[in-house]
Amino acid sequence: MSTVPDNLRYASTHEWVQVDDDGIATIGISDHAQNALGDIVFIELPEAGAMVNSKDEVAVVESVKAASDIYSPVSGEILEVNEALLDAAETINLAPYVGGWFYKLKLIDASELDKLMDADAYVEHCDAE
Repeated sequence: MSTVPDNLRYASTHEWVQVDDDGIATIGISDHAQNALGDIVFIELPEAGAMVNSKDEVAVVESVKAASDIYSPVSGEILEVNEALLDAAETINLAPYVGGWFYKLKLIDASELDKLMDADAYVEHCDAE
């Protein structure tokens, strides 16, 4: 089974969210998602300063198997993108929850987090797929 940290929230589309005390959400894809994609070779990141809504398409990941759209699990303003991934997309495979994060945003509506799954629910979701 893939690693599923307890301190994160998960979207059904396999993005994870970690929110700090200042309402800044860090977002990436789960270990399960990177495993399913295989070796990631390219990523297209969103623009800092962009406003995104929950479920908006915000990035694209390309692997040796396929290209996959990445959706924002929450709404907000993108404050920062992980530009290191542009030269080292394989970091997503190696450390999806640490160095492999995609972007950070300022949450508009923290109640959107309640619509996301906790770790146990996400494990069940992945098992059902």
